[in-house]
Order: sequence, then structure tokens, then C-alpha cells
Amino acid sequence: MKTPPLHITLVSETFPPEINGVATTLGRLREGLCLRGHRVEVIRPRQSGDTTGLADPDLLLTRGWPVPGYPGLQWGQVSMHKLLRRWRRRRPDVLYIATQGPLGLSALRAARRLGIAIVSGFHTNFPQYAGQYGLGLLARALTGYLRAFHRRTATTLAPSASQRLDLQRRGFERLGVLARGVDATLFNPARRSQALRDSWGLRPDDIAVLHVGRLAVEKNLSLLAPCLHALQRAYPQRRLRMVLVGDGPQRQGLEQQLPDAVFCGVQRAETLAEHYASGDLFLFPSLSETFGNVVLEAMASGLAVVAFDEAAAAQHLQHGHNGALALPGDSAGFIDAACWLLEENETLRRVRLNARHHALHQGWAAIVEQFEGHLAEACSRPSPLAPPIKAYPMADKPN
Repeated sequence: MKTPPLHITLVSETFPPEINGVATTLGRLREGLCLRGHRVEVIRPRQSGDTTGLADPDLLLTRGWPVPGYPGLQWGQVSMHKLLRRWRRRRPDVLYIATQGPLGLSALRAARRLGIAIVSGFHTNFPQYAGQYGLGLLARALTGYLRAFHRRTATTLAPSASQRLDLQRRGFERLGVLARGVDATLFNPARRSQALRDSWGLRPDDIAVLHVGRLAVEKNLSLLAPCLHALQRAYPQRRLRMVLVGDGPQRQGLEQQLPDAVFCGVQRAETLAEHYASGDLFLFPSLSETFGNVVLEAMASGLAVVAFDEAAAAQHLQHGHNGALALPGDSAGFIDAACWLLEENETLRRVRLNARHHALHQGWAAIVEQFEGHLAEACSRPSPLAPPIKAYPMADKPN
């Protein structure tokens, strides 16, 4: 049965045109909901170059300040009272809160005061990131805060079954799963460009070992150099080159570890798709993802993906069929999996074809329909009872 049109508010500290998995996902969800006839309001921090906002009744831009160590990302700031005034004038049917910073907390508190249904998403594993940066006490505090935050929403949507299980073990309640999709028209092997490969110094039969993503410590990128060197030792007759797409605080260190690699910086849209399609082998060594959209993008582009058996890789890769998997944390197994893919040309060709075939069935339309169902179901439930959460510092300062 078709869901009646809803007035939906998306609350997030990141949104397109910013480049990260959360922004990409929210952009696709918003687009899909609008196509299905829903009214979608977005509340987010103002981005550099923003010229919209005042004239758009479905967009509220808030103040923001940089997240330390993450240039280009912001915490949002808006007063709860501003949201109360806005939503009393034009009340949404349901909120989706994608980030749990001060902006998300203000939205949570305002919506609960007004009795508006709330669905939340677990998009980023900040406690795990804090642990990897050596901030164990902060990681425990963040877990407690997030557990309290999500306990006050009708449903918390995790991106994978494995992530849902992890949250259950940490005491989170009322969990659902909302996977991710991929645009297999944009990310397509047909975009392969020999001219681009020429600029990388690669002939048609050479191997471009690709990585796409933020160059940050939590991505476990220290595994890239030993993996490449092992491939070069195992196949000295083959010409291999590491190509990294993206930027971040680890770039300088990676340039020292991989002096012959090609660093392409941040790429977008069709140019990004061309970079994917011009690769051959995709290394994804991260152990901190809640999902990992780049796995599906690489598969749709016809790449053979090597990853650890969790998050998106666990959901979409079948070892030996459409990719290669290693047990989480088994660096030697990861390197062995990469080496196996290059043992025979037929193995690499078959895995790449199977990866593309799988990705063709992972479109966004079905994901948006599932999301719509979660939102509609939340509208029919009473808000869960829970005491108020102590606010972030500055979360309720007027702006």
C-alpha cells in the first residue's frame, strides 16, 4: 500500500555537495523521497559558498564550527527554541536525525517536546574512531551518550546486520537495518579511460591498484604499502601502480610510504566514476566503517575488491566469487587475498564481471522505499519515554 505524502525533516551536520558516505546517502534518500511525493525539509550547517537558504522554505541553514582534525566537516549549532518556533508554525510528521552532535541534540529535544516522531541513523562510529586515536575514555563516554540519544527515538537505523548486532551488544534498543545502494549508471566500467591510465603511467595490461576515500588514520591505510609491496614481489613481471583518490591528514605520510603512487586528490561525480572504472584492483583496508559506500561504487565500476569481512564487504562480497575477503584484523590474510586475485588473468576477469553483475541489483529505489516504510511506521508509534539528555556545551545558545 502506498504511503501517504509525509512532511519529513532531515537533520544532519553533513550534506551534499560535501563528499563523504553520510552526505552521499542523505542526498540519495532526499532525492528518492521527493520523487515519491514527500515534502523533505533539510536542516544542516551553512557550507562555504552557500547562496541558498533564506529563499528556500524547506532548508534551514545553521551556524557551524570545524570538527578538529576533519577539515571540511562541521558541528552544527541551532537553538532548540528556534526549532520549536519553526515547527509550531509548520509541523513535520517525522524527523530523521543522521548525526548526533549539538544540532542533532537540539532537534531531538525540540521534537520530543512537540511530540513529533523521530527516527535516527547510526552512520558514523565515532566511539571506535576515538579509540583508534588513543582516546579510550572519550570512546566510552561517547558510547554512553549515543546510547542515551538513540534510546529517545522510535527506531535507530544501522546500515548493516553486523552493525546492528554490534549496537545490540552495546545496549542499543529498537534497531532496524537500512542498507545503502549504488548508482550503477554513474559508476560503470564503460567509463574506463586509457587517457587517464596513461597519465598514471599505465599501459592497457598494467594493473592500477586503487583506493578511494578519506586519507585518515581510522581508515587503516598503513596496510596499503605492505600490500602493494607484496604484490610487486609476487608478480615482478607485472607493472602495478597504487592510485589514491581522496585527501586527508594522512596524505603526507602516505606519500612518504608510497613514493611512486599517484595521488589524485578529491574527485566528484563523472570524474570520480572515471577514476574508479580506470582501476583494476580495489583495496579497502578499513576496519572502522559502519557501511563503506565505496565498496559498492567499486563493484559497480567493475573492480575486484579486497576488504575485511565486515560492514558492506560482509554484506555484498562473496569470497572468490565477486571479491576477496579476509578476517577482520588479519593483515596477512588481506595481503594473501589481494595476491590471489592476480594469480591468473581469468580469476581477475571473472571476479570483476561478477562484482558488476551484483552491483546492478543494488539500486537506490528499493532502499528509499524501505526508508519510507521506517518513517511511516514511526509516525504511528508513541515516543519512547526517557529522561532528558544533558545538552552539549553551546547546543542551545541562540543564533
